[in-house]
Amino acid sequence: MNASDPYANLSPEAAQERRIHDRRYGEVDFNKAPFTIAWEITHACAYACKHCRANAQPQRHPLELTTEEGFRLIDQMVGFGHPILIFTGGDPMMRPDLFDLIAYATEKGLRCSLTPTATALPTVKRLRKAKEAGIRRIALSLDAPTPAVHDDFRGVAGSWQRTMNILHNAHEVGLSVQVNTTVTRFNVDLLPQMVPFIEEVGAVQWSVFFLVPTGRAQAQWMISAQEHERVFNWLYDLSKEAPFDIKATAAPMYRRVSIERRKAEVGEGKPITFQGAGFQYADGLNRPTKGVNDGNGFLFISHLGEIMPSGFLPISAGNVRKDNVVEVYRNAPLFRDLRDPDKLKGPCRTCPYRDVCGGQRGRAYGVFGDYLASDPACVLVAEAIKRGEYTPEGLTPQVREIIFGENAPLEG
Repeated sequence: MNASDPYANLSPEAAQERRIHDRRYGEVDFNKAPFTIAWEITHACAYACKHCRANAQPQRHPLELTTEEGFRLIDQMVGFGHPILIFTGGDPMMRPDLFDLIAYATEKGLRCSLTPTATALPTVKRLRKAKEAGIRRIALSLDAPTPAVHDDFRGVAGSWQRTMNILHNAHEVGLSVQVNTTVTRFNVDLLPQMVPFIEEVGAVQWSVFFLVPTGRAQAQWMISAQEHERVFNWLYDLSKEAPFDIKATAAPMYRRVSIERRKAEVGEGKPITFQGAGFQYADGLNRPTKGVNDGNGFLFISHLGEIMPSGFLPISAGNVRKDNVVEVYRNAPLFRDLRDPDKLKGPCRTCPYRDVCGGQRGRAYGVFGDYLASDPACVLVAEAIKRGEYTPEGLTPQVREIIFGENAPLEG
């Protein structure tokens, strides 16, 4: 990465997709529309991953949105313009009408991605069918460089190899490939060993998720605030040489680290303009600075039609069976709160990077029970807590241990 050409180190495919992302990102007003919508079309999944946000179950829920209800939801989404629509789950491949929904959304002008589970369902034939229906990118989870750690995390023997096979097959049929990795205490020290595998499958993006305690995910599996900071700096270094794009998911604090590192490289007092996956930043008053966050550029629809800020912040502001999704996103008090940085509490409210970061709202809710509290994974918040300047409700001795990395050793 360099200032004159921020895409220089990326592969041609990754650079092209990143340019499209950056151009369209600047066109979206987050008060009016999300940049990305994740639609959990089913709760069903054959896996039982330790950290599963959805707490997915083996069978489909009888009250899932029907095909016709799905079509009507897509019709409403068009009111946002042309957001990215992620078909997720559970395992979206467990819906027999998946390709009909994808084709309909594509016909309506939505840009579609797919996040299947690494089961026997994503065959080469089905991957081709997904591409023909309109899928542009497919994302699968790979949480370790070795089968032992990944398979234990996912709860299914052989899942590591199957994931690699599907990623290779997807790339070969012409789909853009994204690899998702959830960072926990189980695998944080293995992240550097992941890089060759991201390169091997020809991924255009490595989406590095930082654990949010919701669903089956436990707060004690989070890495400490200081470890978050260390990984953020490592990711920034990697972003300057990797042939794939890097996105820190559920960790907007990475944007602060990236901006500060870039400022240090450019030189003190020199203005910078910087854009990464999910954010843009520019020095000066009235300059375009914003970052995607729960309910702020991001929208989640559950398998039951609940309208939520994200899957990591499972608070419903309405239901598509009775409410208009565009109206809810724009006007519901929950969403308006999440887009108002003056509503934030603690260090996140006073932070100079609050417009581009704002802390991960789902993590604040999962740890402190308050979606407007400061993000406990941020080192600046940890330092304020240590100095006694910030004492949010829910700051128990156990939470302190997690924030400062003093919790008990992992078993096994």
